[in-house]
Amino acid sequence: MILQSKRVWILNQWMEVQVEFSAETGKITGILPYGTEPADLDVGNLRVVPGFIDVHTHGAYGFDTNDADEEGLKHWLQNIVSEGVTGILPTTITQSEEVLTKALKNVAKVAREQKADRTAVPGAEILGIHFEGPYLSRKFKGAQPEEFCVAPDLAQFRRYLAASDGLIRIVTLACEQDEGYQMTKFLSENGIVASLGHSSATFEQAAMAFANGARSVTHVYNGMAPFHHRNPGIPGAAFRFKDVFGEIICDGLHSDWASLYTFFTCKGPDYGVMVSDALRFKGLPVGTQMLFGGNLVELCEDGSAHLAGSETLAGSTLRINEGLRNLVEKAGVPWQTAINSCTINPARLIGLERKKGTVQAGKDADLVVLRDDYTVEMTICRGVTE
Repeated sequence: MILQSKRVWILNQWMEVQVEFSAETGKITGILPYGTEPADLDVGNLRVVPGFIDVHTHGAYGFDTNDADEEGLKHWLQNIVSEGVTGILPTTITQSEEVLTKALKNVAKVAREQKADRTAVPGAEILGIHFEGPYLSRKFKGAQPEEFCVAPDLAQFRRYLAASDGLIRIVTLACEQDEGYQMTKFLSENGIVASLGHSSATFEQAAMAFANGARSVTHVYNGMAPFHHRNPGIPGAAFRFKDVFGEIICDGLHSDWASLYTFFTCKGPDYGVMVSDALRFKGLPVGTQMLFGGNLVELCEDGSAHLAGSETLAGSTLRINEGLRNLVEKAGVPWQTAINSCTINPARLIGLERKKGTVQAGKDADLVVLRDDYTVEMTICRGVTE
């Protein structure tokens, strides 16, 4: 199969090329000069970019990862391609060990089916699991249920890791509760990203966590003390340490446009990671009320989700293609920085940069065709048009 466009994002520039790929292998087999061969898909001047990767997303279309519902997860994977997402980390929320274990086992089961037969579980690929909690600060719990927020427990986490078939790729934790940084060091030693979030850590505590193996910050600005010029906290640490990744929700609600610009200016093109932090509300009508982590949450008219009757943000309904538009058109973030934040940077964060994140021969054929208004014309997942 050959896809041809006058604007394909390769090597941090737009190129007039043909992208040759195989549905059988799911790989890009070659990049050819424009017009070399008859094109099966000629998209003219539409932009072709790498498939988007969302490493922090709880659910959509009425489904939440904690539901442990196989069909709900499959429905999510099949429909999320409409926003150009080709890979996700289904994300848990703090709950009891019983609920979390069932959720992990469900994701692992569907991932096994998808790996065995891509046609049996079409759509976006499960790239792992983001384990958000239960090792979080009660002070900065946000919408996480307080009664289940606990200190890190290595014996317990080993049970969770086994239940997930080793699929946990990121763990969000409050590092100030991690005595001797034991959990942080265990995660680092086992190739799992320790990400600071829902935490009351100081700048100094965050620095020590990074020194002991933490590699990322979860939804910068949210779930942590705000930045202050005499007490920079975790946001200041995210700005200061250039080789630490930082997630950020690019909906203009969790962080305004100037704050998004500041964040990406500090992180540069290689360490900012756009996430949706989307809830089951995505794709549902405004005013919908549903439980999230045992708490009643309501979908608001502006697309945000709040704990019912409060101002507490519970998550978003952001579509990643809209997040890309927000960064470029509203926050004024350079294109390279913006596109990297939802493609190669999340791939690097979870160690998949040799397979994902750029349009290159030998990598997975995950491609998105974007119209000029950032709506999705076509999504290709591992060589299959969805």
